[in-house]
Amino acid sequence: MGVSLLSSPAFPRVIIVSFITLCLIPELALASITRHYKFDIKLQNVTRLCHTKSIVTVNGQFPGPRIVAREGDRLVIKVLNHVQNNISIHWHGIRQLQTGWADGPAYVTQCPIQTSQSYVYNFTIVGQRGTLFWHAHISWLRSTVYGPLIILPKRGVPYPFAKPYKELVPIIFGEWWNVDCEAVISQALQTGGGPNVSDAYTINGLPGPLYNCSTKDTFKLKVKPGKTYLLRLINAALNDELFFSIANHSFTVVEADAVYVKPFETNTLLITPGQTTNVLLKTKPQYPNATFFMTARPYVTGLGTFDNSTVAGILEYEIPTNTLHSAASNKKLPLFKPFLPPLNDTSFATNFSNQLRSLASAQFPANVPQKVDRRFFFTIGLGTSPCQHNQTCQGPNGTMFAASINNISFAQPTTALLQAHFFGQSNGVYTPDFPISPIIPFNYTSSTPPNNTHVSNGTKLVVLPFNTSVELVLQDTSILGAESHPLHLHGFNFFVVGQGFGNFDSNKDPAKFNLVDPVERNTVGVPSGGWVAIRFLADNPGVWFMHCHLEIHTSWGLKMAWVVLDGKLPNQKLLPPPVDLPKC
Repeated sequence: MGVSLLSSPAFPRVIIVSFITLCLIPELALASITRHYKFDIKLQNVTRLCHTKSIVTVNGQFPGPRIVAREGDRLVIKVLNHVQNNISIHWHGIRQLQTGWADGPAYVTQCPIQTSQSYVYNFTIVGQRGTLFWHAHISWLRSTVYGPLIILPKRGVPYPFAKPYKELVPIIFGEWWNVDCEAVISQALQTGGGPNVSDAYTINGLPGPLYNCSTKDTFKLKVKPGKTYLLRLINAALNDELFFSIANHSFTVVEADAVYVKPFETNTLLITPGQTTNVLLKTKPQYPNATFFMTARPYVTGLGTFDNSTVAGILEYEIPTNTLHSAASNKKLPLFKPFLPPLNDTSFATNFSNQLRSLASAQFPANVPQKVDRRFFFTIGLGTSPCQHNQTCQGPNGTMFAASINNISFAQPTTALLQAHFFGQSNGVYTPDFPISPIIPFNYTSSTPPNNTHVSNGTKLVVLPFNTSVELVLQDTSILGAESHPLHLHGFNFFVVGQGFGNFDSNKDPAKFNLVDPVERNTVGVPSGGWVAIRFLADNPGVWFMHCHLEIHTSWGLKMAWVVLDGKLPNQKLLPPPVDLPKC
């Protein structure tokens, strides 16, 4: 595969406990091991676009260190907070079976780690392999606090596709603001208006040559001709879904959100914040005498302002040793640019997502719940809140922007929901009465919005008995303009059994559901002006956050949580909290 578990940039801070033992006893090589990482949250001066600012980082790195493990391994990650901001880290896509205390969203599964405090995230990777990532899960700190989480298959277990020649450096998309992101969201919440948009998109923290004062900050990928590489792609951007393409090359998609899919070819990918995609990249058979741009720019559906710019990296071919080419002549080679879809190309987005199907093989089955115990219908979208204290706000008609699920904008508690649930102290923290469908039905995708756009506020949760099979329809609304929303569910993967445009029809649409090989993932784009239907089995006790992965929508309240009760057996119960669980 060409990837070493020890090739992570973070290796100096990694202690692989059982490494020597495994070397001495080959028959133990299949055993799972414990991997220790240390995350020092610290400020670091970073310059991009000729602007230097002090940013919150892990170990002074931007993006943060790569975590590498194998399926079945245990990860023990000590996080020490050396900055003034509170911090928490989410291991995005990890199931956290019985270890909800390690999931990371602030005030949901833990109180944040305060200045000079530490917390050890301790969890085992069960039944998962592929590309995920980790990121801060409080305020907008994930704009700089993020990094790849690579889970290799168990030793001796091959990929369900031809073995690639080598694995390339993961590509992680992000956004860069010349100003402090915490000031951006603070100002938006204070004025009630939309936030200032980012100044650039980034590939591995680098904006690339299409921005002013940025040519030196360009990510380059080196390949050899006639080879097939595995390329891992992660969208860690705050507020933008992205199209991505490499000029004159195509991809074979083989995995989404760390679940294998039926391979298909495409020249362009769509990847929402919170999603990951693995592709095979087949290089030209001979040295091409050219270099190639790889670019990403946003897929835009909403009415708000957005960062209408393009990040570029460069794909370079290694110069053959038996030719007269030199590194200097490489700079004079023609540079090809890819063609990306139009910014609002919803038909491309739909066609791309429709091609994603589970392998549904004997080795990697699609365990789609065939019977449904509980059905839910959630509307998601934007709304408004009245302006505070007789001031004039910058939202629609002098109001404040808000966002909601079933018209409830989530009010963040001041203590962690999981603690309140585990210790039976939910009174005054949350109520278990989140509505299973909109309290007042309306024409959700009408071009004429309802007269009253105000949301209600509350900390309301849904309570599910252990092993409940759930069907959830997520319906976009056009109250303040239809918009695509990448919805992320913590603690579970789910199956995307159906999607469509307009209002969901409970009489006709379920007949078209795919219950055989739907894609299984943890983040799904709800179509602009449409709906998506998902199914999952509530087999993981705890409190699990569900929210839009567009960070501004989360800040405005497009979030809620599910409480999954303990089952009867010991392995169906949430374990007690660790002794170092942070206090609020």
